Amino acid sequence: MAMRNELTADEIIETIHPHPTLSEGLRKAVLAAQGRPIHIPPRQVARAR
Repeated sequence: MAMRNELTADEIIETIHPHPTLSEGLRKAVLAAQGRPIHIPPRQVARAR
C-alpha cells in the first residue's frame, strides 16, 4: 500500500499503527485468565483471580 501510494518514510512513520493488535490482545487475555500474564505486575494478578 505504501508503494502504491508512493509514501515517503516520514509519511509511513506518521501513520497509525495499532498496538496491541487483536491477536496480541487475545493472547494476553488468555494468559491472564490462566494466571500467566506477561504484562501485569504480580500484585495485580493476585487481585484478578
